[in-house]
Amino acid sequence: MGTQVTSEEKLDIANPIIRKKSVTGHNDATLRTVIDCGELGLLVTDEPVPHGGTGDGPSPLQTVLGALCGCESVTFNRVDQPGTVIHTMAFVRAFLAATVFAVTASASAAGFPTRPVRVIVPFTAGSASDILARTVSMPLSVAWEQPVIVDNRPGAGGTIGTGLAAKSPADGHTLVIVSAGHVVNPVMYSSLPYDTLRDFSGVIPLANLPSVLAVSKGGVRSVRELVALAKGKPGQLNYVSGGVGSGSHVNGEKFRAAAGIEVTHVPLKGANDMLTEIISGRVQYGFVPLIAAAPFIRDQKLTALAVSTGKRAVAFPELPTIAEAGVPGAEFNFWIGMLAPARTPRAIVHKLNRDTGNLLEQATIRERLRNLGADPMPMTPEAFDAFLRSEFVELGRVMKAAGVKAE
Repeated sequence: MGTQVTSEEKLDIANPIIRKKSVTGHNDATLRTVIDCGELGLLVTDEPVPHGGTGDGPSPLQTVLGALCGCESVTFNRVDQPGTVIHTMAFVRAFLAATVFAVTASASAAGFPTRPVRVIVPFTAGSASDILARTVSMPLSVAWEQPVIVDNRPGAGGTIGTGLAAKSPADGHTLVIVSAGHVVNPVMYSSLPYDTLRDFSGVIPLANLPSVLAVSKGGVRSVRELVALAKGKPGQLNYVSGGVGSGSHVNGEKFRAAAGIEVTHVPLKGANDMLTEIISGRVQYGFVPLIAAAPFIRDQKLTALAVSTGKRAVAFPELPTIAEAGVPGAEFNFWIGMLAPARTPRAIVHKLNRDTGNLLEQATIRERLRNLGADPMPMTPEAFDAFLRSEFVELGRVMKAAGVKAE
């Protein structure tokens, strides 16, 4: 009589997918257990547990496998061919190591965090990234009963603070807040102290911050009128940004390419300088973050022609999108998100995503973001990673085509 392996249930616990098995066969002197590891095949342990057990309770192997299967231990069933081992013990040890890691990671996520959490913001205090980091840090501190400390490390387009985060322990206690410029930096800088994609795990986007195509009062009254003016005066119109490689620079280059116009880029030091130049009429236009432009729009000191995003801004629903205004393909999402160092346990990454996502759904936080002109961008960690890869390709293509370098 050959060994009979009967599938009882499918357990969706960790990779690989585990199926608990009952095994029957001829009596022998050695007890074994069989686990179906899906595509990895059957795993047969040959731990020398005598028939009937040791009398001292389950062995460590039984306990680990029991935890994997959701019970106290696994009963070892006999198989009829003592010499048959479908996989070598090296495979078994590797599999069990992965199992122990998965169980440990799950347990550590349940108790996370165990000490203060540092949130690195690679930009100055008062920046959009800083405002969002502080918006979520205090409520998370209350929820976790641990301090959440915002650590501003500005410089070099955000690469200094981001590089510090990349070298931090991958245990979830150090996070970094990045913006759309994060995926552009590899094009802008010839050498970075980290790999933009491989050295980080996406946790969650915090918000999408629309920018507005802003012009001075009394200037052009529509996006189509601005494009017609630029085409009639190639190279004579100026647009401002918050600096080379900034989100407003990327936004401006996407618009230039999509509209098919030739204009001159004037890099400044930030949104405040941009607003001064646009309001004064010394430059023709610029894409200003709505969070900074909103008060000037409400006070009618500035004219907003459109929002840069693919959907209208909640704070200013009367403003058309850039595509609705006549320039499809110029959409730009100035997003801000939270990353963790690569190799942070996935259970902890998912807990960070879940806790932060729940926080962003609270009415008070949603209202505060709305007042800042920010729209939520709920995503799973996996969806955020895919989004980062897509942005890396798309925005990198835009800046390469523009031939822009920070050095």
